[in-house]
Amino acid sequence: MEWDAPAIVLDARPYGEGDAVAAVMTEAHGLHRGLARGGASRGKAATWQAGNLVQVQWTARLSDQLGSFTGEMIHPGAANAMQEALPLAMLTSACAVAEGALSERVPQPRIFGGLLGLIPRMPLGEPLLTDLVQWEMIVLGDLGYGLDLSACAVTGQSGDLVYVSPKTGRAVSREAAGEWAARLLPLPPFLLGTNPADRAQWRDGLRLTGHFLARDAFGSQHRPLPRARQMLYDRVSALAAETEKDVGPIHAG
Repeated sequence: MEWDAPAIVLDARPYGEGDAVAAVMTEAHGLHRGLARGGASRGKAATWQAGNLVQVQWTARLSDQLGSFTGEMIHPGAANAMQEALPLAMLTSACAVAEGALSERVPQPRIFGGLLGLIPRMPLGEPLLTDLVQWEMIVLGDLGYGLDLSACAVTGQSGDLVYVSPKTGRAVSREAAGEWAARLLPLPPFLLGTNPADRAQWRDGLRLTGHFLARDAFGSQHRPLPRARQMLYDRVSALAAETEKDVGPIHAG
């Protein structure tokens, strides 16, 4: 048994003396694990860093075996993102979400294609957070946990949608929320395509997708949200708080 395809490295953990068990994702084979011979050695470790695009060949005697990987670098996504803290946090988070949320050997072409499009642009940093949150929405949707932001769950109207129910994943309008607003999740306007995003909206977007990733995609496996994903949220929250502090309170009059 074997296949050969471009793959995104999601994770690689040392195994034995110099080898690594790597998790990669391809368009046709989905999340796939294998033993990368020498993958933890000085000469090959850089190839198997999370976020790299690698031409991978997998071979095994039987289809249900772990099998072995060999790989050649196509694009050093990890090295390119390491220049600044935020792009690295974004890349690490995305890879951890994909590695932890997806079922093994199940093709997820939209999730793969979305991440493939994000990786070369990670060095852009903050502006790419919009696309990263939208990619997480795709992850939720393709795994069967999609949110319904088309209309208010209470009134059925499509206007002034500003919240999402943490229970149902459906949008709620400002008027319908009423006294329950504090119990709902903020719905950032950029997810409705109505406004350019800012730090506060990115924070709210990550909070929204993070809630449902934790409850559904990871909760169904009895696993916590990856630490890398929580660290990204904390970093963006700190940036939003910094901006709000600089702007200061707005006084009427």
